[in-house]
Amino acid sequence: MKAIRRNIRLIAFVLIAALFSLIIYGSYSIATLGTRWFTSGANNYANRVKTGVTAGSIFDRNQVPLAVTDANGGRIYHADARVRSAVVHAVGDKANNVAHGAETFLSEHLYAFNESYISRVTGALRGDKRRGNDVVLTIDSTLAAYIARQFPAGKSGAVVVINYKTGELLILQSFPGFDPMRVNDATKENPLQPFWNRATKWTSAPGSTYKIITLAAALERIPNATSAMYHCDGHLAVGNSTIVEAGGAVHGDLNLRRALAVSCNTVFAQLALTMGDAQMLKTAQAFRLNDHFLFREVVVEDSRYPSQNRTEREIAWTGVGQSALAVTPLHMALVASAIANNGVMMEPRLLLRAVSATGELKATFQPRAYATVASANTAGIIGDYMAEAVSNGTARGAAIRGLRVCGKTGSAQVDGQEAENAWFVGYIDNAQYPYAVCIAVENAGGGGMIAAPIARSIFQYLTARR
Repeated sequence: MKAIRRNIRLIAFVLIAALFSLIIYGSYSIATLGTRWFTSGANNYANRVKTGVTAGSIFDRNQVPLAVTDANGGRIYHADARVRSAVVHAVGDKANNVAHGAETFLSEHLYAFNESYISRVTGALRGDKRRGNDVVLTIDSTLAAYIARQFPAGKSGAVVVINYKTGELLILQSFPGFDPMRVNDATKENPLQPFWNRATKWTSAPGSTYKIITLAAALERIPNATSAMYHCDGHLAVGNSTIVEAGGAVHGDLNLRRALAVSCNTVFAQLALTMGDAQMLKTAQAFRLNDHFLFREVVVEDSRYPSQNRTEREIAWTGVGQSALAVTPLHMALVASAIANNGVMMEPRLLLRAVSATGELKATFQPRAYATVASANTAGIIGDYMAEAVSNGTARGAAIRGLRVCGKTGSAQVDGQEAENAWFVGYIDNAQYPYAVCIAVENAGGGGMIAAPIARSIFQYLTARR
């Protein structure tokens, strides 16, 4: 009998522990994944409630209306098709072709799901149809339309512009775009997949822009890294393979400042081999590779540091920015932002405020630091080296007279493509213009020739307007 009672107590303890574990996990999941669950197309409750609510309007940061509901309940987007196409991946569309645009991911505000029960009952008694909250996004639709004119025609890719002090996303743009008011069979069958948001979903090796992270590892893990000298013969034998310089360049003797400016592959391969994969991985994780991003207003594919086939050859190529690295353009914009912001990476934000139909402020923007990825000293050194790359290196295409621009180009080689993916990451080193960018153009060629000039045009636009 005692054994039976003991077993009953044990079973009861296990059941209670399992119940508490379920409650704790459920609370954690709601806190971290609640918005993702709530906005899922599989949420039948949310879909049912939406039919009885007039969706609120969406505005850009300058109060330009981007999406409104007409008298018949239809969703209408900006009058200019060029603007509609330029902002569609940030705003979303009524058919939900774009995953996680504001139309779906901010539906809690747009359909007033956060309205009090008393307000709902009072409105129902009056016979009023509920109206959702208006939302003001951080994006700049005029800048988006301008960038669309600068981006190479017929190419796919992404552009991100972020305020590195606050995390406000001025641009979250994917190419090709599409007109949400005129989706047809040609749109759906386009092999470049215009519905796909490359700024947040596309992961790829970022080429030499990743040398920023390799440099951070070297500065923090190799003694006297800033004063050490290296030699480049134009090639470096690693195992049974050879790492070569772009265009057959031979850089001779150079320090790390010059190595970043001229994007010397052999030096950064040597750095990775000297530190080893474990040390490289630690720095990559500090910059939030292998992290599970759970941002409040933006859904981003996780970036990955390679974990398989870590031979010396692969480690060396990782230091250069190749191998099996997989990073999104938004993440690389956050890397540049962190360097600009003394090593602090801000959470990317898309919502400035939400306002009810009666004018009540329901949500307002509050910046939040996401992570400290490097020391302020390390970030300062990297910023100086990036400024050298713009003034006297591969990133000269982004230079603007009278303005300190810091940047790094990349030309990522991808199997099966005719040309490299062109990358540029950088920022304006000026408190009046705290903006960082990432430009990625697929299958286009060198980052210095293709992506850097786009960055320059963006910086010129930002500094001329403000």
